Amino acid sequence: MTQDIQFLMLGLGNGAVYAALALALVMTYRSSGVVNFATGAIALYVAYTYAYLRDGELLIPIPGFPTTLDLGGALGLFPAMAISLLIAAGLGALLYFAVFRLLRTAPATAKAVASIALMLAIQALLAARIGTTPVTVDPILPTGIFEIGDIRVPADRLWFAGLIVVITVLLILAFRLTRFGLATRAAAESETGALVTGLSPERIAYANWALSTMVAGLSGILIAPIVPLIPVSYTLFIVPALAAALVGNFSAIGPAVAAGLGIGVLQSEMTHLQSTVDWIPQSGVAELIPLAIMLLFLVFRGKPLPTRGAIIQNTLGVARRPRNVGVVATVWTVIALGFLVFTEGSYRGAIIMTFTLAIIALSQVVVTGFAGQISLAQLTLGGVAAFMLSRFTMDMGIAFPIAPILAALVATVVGVVVGLPALRIRGLPVAVVTLGLAVFLEAFWFRNNSLNGGIDGAKVEPPSLFGIDLGIGVGDSYPRISFGIVCLAVLVALALAVVALRTSRLGASMLAVRANERSAAASGINVSGIKLVAFAIGAFIAGIGGSLMAYQQTMAVPEAFTAIGGIAMFAICYLAGITCVSGAMLAGVMGAGGIMFVFLDRVANVGEYYHVITGILLVVTIIASPEGIISGVYKRIDQLKARFGKSTDATIETDLDVSLDPEDVAARGPAREIGEVILSAQGVGVHYGGVTALDDVSFDVRDGEIIGLIGPNGAGKTTFIDAISGFAEAEGRVSLEGRPLAKLRPHQRSRAGLGRTFQGIDLYDDLSVGENVEVGTTASRHRRGGRPHLDAAQMTRLFEVLHLDKVLDRPVRELSQGQRQLVSVARALAGRPRVVLLDEPAAGLDTGESQWLGHRLRAIRDNGTTIVMVDHDMELVLEVCDRIVVLDLGRPIAVGTPDEVRRNPDVTRAYLGATHSGQELHA
Repeated sequence: MTQDIQFLMLGLGNGAVYAALALALVMTYRSSGVVNFATGAIALYVAYTYAYLRDGELLIPIPGFPTTLDLGGALGLFPAMAISLLIAAGLGALLYFAVFRLLRTAPATAKAVASIALMLAIQALLAARIGTTPVTVDPILPTGIFEIGDIRVPADRLWFAGLIVVITVLLILAFRLTRFGLATRAAAESETGALVTGLSPERIAYANWALSTMVAGLSGILIAPIVPLIPVSYTLFIVPALAAALVGNFSAIGPAVAAGLGIGVLQSEMTHLQSTVDWIPQSGVAELIPLAIMLLFLVFRGKPLPTRGAIIQNTLGVARRPRNVGVVATVWTVIALGFLVFTEGSYRGAIIMTFTLAIIALSQVVVTGFAGQISLAQLTLGGVAAFMLSRFTMDMGIAFPIAPILAALVATVVGVVVGLPALRIRGLPVAVVTLGLAVFLEAFWFRNNSLNGGIDGAKVEPPSLFGIDLGIGVGDSYPRISFGIVCLAVLVALALAVVALRTSRLGASMLAVRANERSAAASGINVSGIKLVAFAIGAFIAGIGGSLMAYQQTMAVPEAFTAIGGIAMFAICYLAGITCVSGAMLAGVMGAGGIMFVFLDRVANVGEYYHVITGILLVVTIIASPEGIISGVYKRIDQLKARFGKSTDATIETDLDVSLDPEDVAARGPAREIGEVILSAQGVGVHYGGVTALDDVSFDVRDGEIIGLIGPNGAGKTTFIDAISGFAEAEGRVSLEGRPLAKLRPHQRSRAGLGRTFQGIDLYDDLSVGENVEVGTTASRHRRGGRPHLDAAQMTRLFEVLHLDKVLDRPVRELSQGQRQLVSVARALAGRPRVVLLDEPAAGLDTGESQWLGHRLRAIRDNGTTIVMVDHDMELVLEVCDRIVVLDLGRPIAVGTPDEVRRNPDVTRAYLGATHSGQELHA
């Protein structure tokens, strides 16, 4: 027990570093919305600066200049620390000025990727300028031994932890009691509000960036005497720091700092246990602690779908629909084959590495580019397959090509496990969790001699098929063309498969989930299932790539599949273009060990600065062209086609055609008779904490009706739609055709026959009009019994009724507001719902367009779909609805025909106030 307590206290040193870095993360996020992955690298740079100042030298990290500048003598503790922290503050202000100020309005994903690029650049720059030999620093804090009974703990750990706690308390007080703190909190809540009150969010961000880098730098300085300076280990301090910041929700300083200290303490104890308890693995257990904290905290806090007002929108760029696939694939395959044949030695090896890196990049396209899940573990999943390939070929004697397929299937299982947290979290937390998992697998498996083959590495049996040697070769025959052809064939097959995925219904569902999870669920898409499928497909592809890398190296080695390498791979994919197959091909060319890397290293000798260059290029790309290099190339090609009159896209009118053809109106069919109750809501209530949004709302909807749901702003109309469609936790009973819906998730309610649209329209901007509507058929395709999904003729008729037939192939982002509204309605109707819930279908339409929409709604009703609609266009509601339900403050105050509601004094009072209670409500 004494040793356990002693090790717990020993962990306070590392815990203090994690706490300080978490504190810096919270400060930068609160002031500028940046999850700064480069915080650990910044701490490393400041620590190096301090170490060199103590030796009388100023570190100059800029290439082309001397590494250090002689100051004529060693500096003392306080001068060196003061100068280092001033440099840290200047670096923070510079980073905000040069990078993140320009990304103020960019999505959080783009900001995070920019910080990842900076992390890679700073780490690579320091490694190139200084090297990776550990640098020791003289003690700063008291180095005595603190004794309590039999417990002996170095005093510097306790002093370090205490100092970080004091700094935390001072910062909390500063943020709560000073004008600067008040201004920071105001700007974090509302930048616009801060501006109108005379505050400058930009100046506040500068100050917080300077302060946060000083805090990070101080942690780096204070830990340097305890943990020698090594670039990679310091950079990866960011993983437990991110876990701690997540506990504080990137906003609360106290919980984040406490979590950081706790992680350090638990890691120290686990390190002790793995050396004393036989059944605990001998490696990687400490790295499990931050991952476990991330998972526990996020899974319990997360939700299966975003709530209203917190929708994660697409931020990754356009996933273009491939064209002329056969021709393009043939041309590039011939070119790649030519490079294989006419190169030799290291250049041919680089070509082969390009193929395998492109395969890894294809996995990133599926997971991130299509499904929108930011995974930093794709290279790690390749490593899982590589090490399993050794087991299958060397230990079990399984031959090619069965062995790599089995290895990829193991990676698939791990990939699904990686994807499980994404069922309840989304956006950047997914990236944080996947990074934590990559670090854990590297330590627990790849660098564990009992699991990875030992000091000789995990050897792999060369591939052969029908007696033909397909291996990479050795000696003068290295690298053999036959192995390169195998890699090329696999790359082409997988690239064509990913192209087919993009054009398939599954690919459209992935893009729908990426664009808007709530809307996808409303279309009948199982959001959780689609995410897991994307992770599984991506992991399988990554596993194939990792297996080929192992075949190329003749063994699986941990250095090929590091967590830092995985981050670099993600950065390269994002730089090249993460949303398309051509971007993956370019990423293979640009990746470390690829043909561009080897060529530049041979010609310009930039190998050691390659990651520095790519990091800087990534930052520039995010600022100038956030969708990546390939997207910029495509845009330029489109501009040239348009300039020279070669555009194949027809020019269309994007205004809504509201002309009403009498024959078209007559063709909608006879008016339906009102039937039995089809949708019943009884005692529906929704509560958010102590606020009651809906209270005991009950009414029935009969088959063939158009029901209007109206009320003042904040009356609970959209909340009611959210409640009965499964997007809000509600009490009460809801049934459709007598079937209770209470236990069904949103996509299951859609498949049961309850369709809906959203107030914000929420289309999938990367998809065409036709693809958007096709996604809507998911509900009917998965429905058991009831009405079958629309056939081609019925789909054509749907487009004609809503006047969308002329814009089927246009991306929805190019349409007018009115047309977008109709696409939203068409998508909901494509699922053949028994009842469709329309939320503000006339929003943004003028009077003529609204009247035209009213005719379309009647046609929809007369063709078999019951409608419940929310709208503020009172003329439209009174004109088309058979009955109207009026809500006020979450309670129904009137139900009746339009005439009855128009004359109801309670309704008039709710809309116009008590002084007008005797007046009739007019349209």
